[in-house]
Amino acid sequence: MESTQNECYVELSSFDDLARYACAFREYPRRVYSQDLNGLKIISSSFALANTLLIFYTPVPKIGSYVSYQVKGDKEICDIVESTKNISHYAPIVHMKSEISPLPVKSKKLSDQFHPIQVKDLGSLARLTYDPEFPDESNLTLYTLQQNESWVIGYITSLDMEQVFYNFNYVKLDSEPSKHFLKYQGNQKKSPEFSNTIEHGFSYFPIIKIKTTPSIFGF
Repeated sequence: MESTQNECYVELSSFDDLARYACAFREYPRRVYSQDLNGLKIISSSFALANTLLIFYTPVPKIGSYVSYQVKGDKEICDIVESTKNISHYAPIVHMKSEISPLPVKSKKLSDQFHPIQVKDLGSLARLTYDPEFPDESNLTLYTLQQNESWVIGYITSLDMEQVFYNFNYVKLDSEPSKHFLKYQGNQKKSPEFSNTIEHGFSYFPIIKIKTTPSIFGF
């Protein structure tokens, strides 16, 4: 069966979520695009699946050349700036007049679909981010979204066989998360906790909040 290649636009809850996705805990921040989408000026960053370009976006707050990101104490500072002269993480913004890819924007059914798999607890979800095949190329991004009336937090994994299969490994939450990171210390018998502050000796996972749950997540 021939696969269909498409774009899938996923709106995030805020510009800060986009800045966190592009910059947080990345040695090299992701490239970001500004463009028009259905008459709305947006800023976006993409994630390539086997047959789908997953595009995370949010309305652009202002025009500039870089997304600037830093954490000071318990405050996350996200902005769009013209230069990289201050101490911060910077994602370069590419301003587009044309579409960012030649793929069709949407089809009735995407060939890539995430299979939801429930994980027992947040510690297991944190440990799932370790990939023994690529230990130096860790992807720490967690996604939180609504499933019916409740919230879940999850991590995307793939299984590469004749085709590539994707899982959305998730944990159900008691309430909507309000913190930016999941904090975890593997050598201590402590459960992970949500946090806005960065302390030495812990692992941190950036949490990206999705505004409306798209069908690709399988719920």
